[in-house]
Amino acid sequence: MNRGFRALFGGAALVLVAVGPMGRAGAEDAPIDEGGGAANATKSVVESETGSYIVVMRAEPLVATIAVDDLDTAAAQAQGDALDASHDAVLAEAGISTDTKVQDYNNAVNGFSAVIGYDQALQIAQNPKVAAVLPDELRHITKAETVADGGGSADDLGNFLGLTGRGRAWASGLTGEGVIVGVIDTGIWPEHPSFADDGTYPTHAPLDNTRPNCEFGNTAANANDAPFTCNNKLIGAREMLDTYRAVAGRESFEFDSARDEDGHGTHTASTAAGNANVQAVVFGRKVGKISGIAPRARVISYKALGAGGGFSSDLAAAIDQAVADGVDVINYSVGGGANLLNADTIAYLFAARAGVFVAVSAGNSGPGPATIGGPSDAPWVTSVGANTQRRLFQGTIKLDNGRNFNGASITRGTDKAALVDAATVGTSDLCLAGTLDPAKVSGKIVLCRRGGNGRVAKSQEVLRAGGAGMILYNATNIDNLFSDNFFVPTVHIDNAAGLQIKQYIASATRPRAEIEETAKISTIPYAPSMTIFSSRGPNVTSADIIKPDITAPGLQVLAGASPIPGPGEVPGQLFQAIAGTSMSSPVVAGMYALVKQAHPDWSPAMAKSALMVTANTNVKDNDRVTQAGPFAMGSGMVNPGVVGAPGSMFNPGLVYDAGIDQWLGFMCEANTGIFANPTKSCAARVARGVPTTAQNLNYPSIAVQDIAGVETITRTVTSVAGATTTFTPAVHVPAGYAVAVNPSSLTLAPGASANYTVTLTNVSAPAGEWRFGDLTWNGGGYHARSPIAVKGVQLAAPPEVSGVGAAGSATFDVKFGFSGAYTAAAHGLVPATSSGGVVLQDPDATPFTADDGGGMVYINFPVTNAALARWSLVIPGPDDIDLYLFNSAGQLVGQSTNGGTDELIDLQLPADGTYTMAVHGWAIGSASGRAFSLQSWVVPLTTGGSLSVAAPSTAVSGATASITASWTGLTPGSYLGAISHRDASGIIGLTVVSVQA
Repeated sequence: MNRGFRALFGGAALVLVAVGPMGRAGAEDAPIDEGGGAANATKSVVESETGSYIVVMRAEPLVATIAVDDLDTAAAQAQGDALDASHDAVLAEAGISTDTKVQDYNNAVNGFSAVIGYDQALQIAQNPKVAAVLPDELRHITKAETVADGGGSADDLGNFLGLTGRGRAWASGLTGEGVIVGVIDTGIWPEHPSFADDGTYPTHAPLDNTRPNCEFGNTAANANDAPFTCNNKLIGAREMLDTYRAVAGRESFEFDSARDEDGHGTHTASTAAGNANVQAVVFGRKVGKISGIAPRARVISYKALGAGGGFSSDLAAAIDQAVADGVDVINYSVGGGANLLNADTIAYLFAARAGVFVAVSAGNSGPGPATIGGPSDAPWVTSVGANTQRRLFQGTIKLDNGRNFNGASITRGTDKAALVDAATVGTSDLCLAGTLDPAKVSGKIVLCRRGGNGRVAKSQEVLRAGGAGMILYNATNIDNLFSDNFFVPTVHIDNAAGLQIKQYIASATRPRAEIEETAKISTIPYAPSMTIFSSRGPNVTSADIIKPDITAPGLQVLAGASPIPGPGEVPGQLFQAIAGTSMSSPVVAGMYALVKQAHPDWSPAMAKSALMVTANTNVKDNDRVTQAGPFAMGSGMVNPGVVGAPGSMFNPGLVYDAGIDQWLGFMCEANTGIFANPTKSCAARVARGVPTTAQNLNYPSIAVQDIAGVETITRTVTSVAGATTTFTPAVHVPAGYAVAVNPSSLTLAPGASANYTVTLTNVSAPAGEWRFGDLTWNGGGYHARSPIAVKGVQLAAPPEVSGVGAAGSATFDVKFGFSGAYTAAAHGLVPATSSGGVVLQDPDATPFTADDGGGMVYINFPVTNAALARWSLVIPGPDDIDLYLFNSAGQLVGQSTNGGTDELIDLQLPADGTYTMAVHGWAIGSASGRAFSLQSWVVPLTTGGSLSVAAPSTAVSGATASITASWTGLTPGSYLGAISHRDASGIIGLTVVSVQA
């Protein structure tokens, strides 16, 4: 169970409270008063593994009160200086030198980063001027499978997306003219022809130079870092690696400037806004011309990721700088764990408030459910999944037996050569580093299987062993085919073809093959289909928001590269055709630039909904056969359409607008009642008609994760049609549900808004299963579609309630998803049991390896006839201890691996047996180890004890009932119990009751 954070905001002022696992109530949940002090509360801090922390102040950033265009005024600069001075004051009040501060933020975030100790971070957190102290986390580019993910646009991509042709965007003059696209990534290769100034771009005013704004030419750090002067296409390039350089340093191959040693940033920038009709050449062959989605947009590059990733403090600084630089759109092909309380997520909230459109890669952790990364989990950014496009860079394998196999390739071919299987010429068929025998590989083509290491790394191993070429085959037939720049000529094929070639090698006396020299461009017949790597919903931080929002091509995307990359990448190439949600995100960023040019007055939310309600839903899943659902494709593939035609993304008819007040309302559901100032409270938002639940956020998609019988959601639409239009709803009803839309029609003049409700009733759908449908408003040629995702439950009840005192009660509401007999029963309360020990540092910080020794302590717990079992370990300080729970069969049934030592594992209705808890010393500062006391509770399934319950005896589907849990006769201590909820079949849910007596 990972530590959860809740980002909590009040009004324009930022109020953040970190809470423990699953939001367990405690002192840190106390309301924050108007002065910012948490009454009788100690704000917690998660220890940073890097020693770097981000301090977020309570006072609002500049964009909360100052227009972006005015950020360069003397008044704004003076206000920014005052915010910076307040940061120094916080450090001074804690007795900490300002030399520990690495960077200040004041535009999109008011705060600073500092390299300090954990105790110092705790001290700063208690300052009433401070909203939160966050650990500086490491994020990474979202390139598929290994280090990068890809994104570029070729003319064929423009055709595939419908940007070319009569009446389409480019022919209509929508090319991003006058729009600035900021790309936060690994930097940029400034001499790339995609960023050349041909003299037709208008002169752009110089950027603010309080820090270098065209940062190239640091030959002292890397002799290949040639000087470069920014132009009217690439108007700025900044290195934003202050924390990274302070903490991680610099590898010898890295450029200490904005120059890109990875190629990822060059690829994403050229995809979003590279020049039109640039001839791409790979390994000496012309492979087509490429154009950015918004080819006339200007570019500012922010290098905020080093060779090992990027710190959230540097990424937030890049966002902060981008807002100050006046960018209109940001592409962020960067990701990490889903978490609403993160520096970049917060910065994007206020960037969106300032009118900046933000596209974020959804992540490459698919195809499993609930794999959406952060910050794409936040509703104020656009989360982009990756699908295939039609174009296939094709390679052909010609076997000596006359059979040919086609696959993906952008490399050159080979002469006819002996063909060998890596499984017989090495220690593994995976072509892992150092596993191939040069005596058996030299001059031959090698068959390698996917897995274990990166695709390009396999070709590097073939090269090391002297191989002439590589045939790479997938482990399954539902994976994608990639066209990386490989170290040796390579064709990538499906599993079935690979197994046939494997059989040929095993049966032939003298197996031989040739990788045909061809630059053939073929087609993918099942495009568009979702890539296997694209992350899926439901959204981890809020399943009431469908993520991803939209999808775009992210496979074999041809765009820029760095000709002098770091280790593990092929040098000498200015172009590459790579893959990942990193590649699909800049496609959407470019689309935003086109929309910005067409509708400069639209808010980010309006533009986002325009893309979503007009998306192409004809998208297959990664199995290449079935229809993709909303957790895979969101609303569908971005579909610009004919500019002036009803239903294009430029003319959607209806949009769903939202701003910071609604986004803050969305956060209310995390912890209502935290705003002491009534004008900023969630209750006040409700009184103003601002929705304070995620399902009622004015979002272009509709999701309800817990429908207990019936649920009604509300949306507001605004007409952007050219004339007064009457819209009527059409619903594809989720299976097992009834859907009613009210009113039955909306007649709206241009600019007018109206509310509608959707009532969802579970008629026959099973509990716990997601069902999908959609709602489309039709009229005047417009078709504004919203996907629907719903999941029924038999009972909606809080997972936990708490109380204090030797005697007392806690009252909570439940909502029924069934009709009939209902019973609530009380179990416990039981006091905590302590189990102690001393855990040492695990030498390699890796559990269950041979060197664990005293770094792993095992404790057995018999559990019999239990409603609930809980284990909790809370130790203040810098040590980091993790918990792993195994059942009697030795199966891992629970784990808690939070940063620091605040761990909790729950098992509801556990099977009888002896459970073994493994206490792991991940980071122990003392050579003598850390003494610990593990608290445990086993709540009996039998009723009776100090806990009692008052509840109704009948359930009515869709109705709400009040339940009261009461206790008496407790002696001092920590107690746990449960209220079980039952229908005629038995227990359908538990509400945990925790009491501090």
